Amino acid sequence: MDRAIVHMDLDAFFVSCERLNNSQLDGIPLIIGGGDRGVVASCSYEARQFGIRSAMPIRMALRLCPEAKIIKGDYELYSNLSHTVTDIIQGKVPVMEKASIDEFYLDLSGMDKFFGCYQWTQEIVSAVKKETGLPISFALSANKTVSKIGTGEAKPAGKMEIPQTEIRPFLNPLSIRKIPMVGDKTFQLLSRVGIRTIQTLSEMPVLVLQQMIGINGKELWKKANGIDENPVIPYSERKSISTEKTFSTDTIDIPELKRILTRMSEKLAYQLRQEKWLTSTVVVKIRYANFDTETKQSRVAYTSADHTLSRIALELFNRLYTRRMRIRLIGLRFTDLVHGSHQMNLFEDTEEQMNLYQTMDYLKNRFGADAVGRASGFDFEHKTTL
Repeated sequence: MDRAIVHMDLDAFFVSCERLNNSQLDGIPLIIGGGDRGVVASCSYEARQFGIRSAMPIRMALRLCPEAKIIKGDYELYSNLSHTVTDIIQGKVPVMEKASIDEFYLDLSGMDKFFGCYQWTQEIVSAVKKETGLPISFALSANKTVSKIGTGEAKPAGKMEIPQTEIRPFLNPLSIRKIPMVGDKTFQLLSRVGIRTIQTLSEMPVLVLQQMIGINGKELWKKANGIDENPVIPYSERKSISTEKTFSTDTIDIPELKRILTRMSEKLAYQLRQEKWLTSTVVVKIRYANFDTETKQSRVAYTSADHTLSRIALELFNRLYTRRMRIRLIGLRFTDLVHGSHQMNLFEDTEEQMNLYQTMDYLKNRFGADAVGRASGFDFEHKTTL
């Protein structure tokens, strides 16, 4: 059976959400992000015409477009609208994957027997626009890679169908930057040897690509040739990661409990970044010596930054621990996960913090998860970590 995979992307999602509440923002260069030392979380298409893009330092964006309006961002609004869109789509398709807060994959394979896949996708888009007012683009093709590239070409508020026979003609003239796994470093490396279009990349011998960029060379070659067997992974809002520590002796050592909680936050946040997840809910659990168990949770802007998550975890612990009894167990859980490549809370964090996380993750990847961390998470007296 031929696969029918749809990629949907809410256009300039944060900007579109803000414009729902304030029509005066329509048609102007708009930036969603932190203060002067922060970075751009999202920007309007009017701002993109000046060269502004996501993750760019706010200061640089303002140099490119001094008249741009900056809004800090309303997480609750974005989260609620994302959940609404998710519910609309999930109720109309057999298999849906939520790739990020504003991005979805649908597997409609076999539905042509009952209802045209392209027509059905258009009806889903119409439902999203009618119920939320949000603009959304989509592309339908044989796999996730081609449909995602197609959506990028269709935006804003566009639609596209790329049949199997049209995949190569569609991909060939495009820049290799359009391939999802090609970042700046890979683009520069390939450009230096004259590989700038997907067609040129697709015609390269696989072994040569593997020698140039390592183990990902074969996967990159397959994507350039329109080959992608990755399945659409059914979405579940309940997915979470967690860790717990049970003490051999019940404790009331608050500084030690906070150190452990900080270290837990760092390790789980690192796991989020490695697996390309973002969390929106932090849950802290404690079990007292008498086995009474209590939890508290807090919603946060989608993030995988441990300095944000550890702060929330410690705040929850301070609110949770009220009995002054000894503690038998402490635990931490991050839930309501979505796939996403943003490794920071782009509403608050600075360019310097983003660079710091990239360096820390590089050291952890090379030397192990305990290679580097915040001093508050280490037990220097006993030279141990969690």
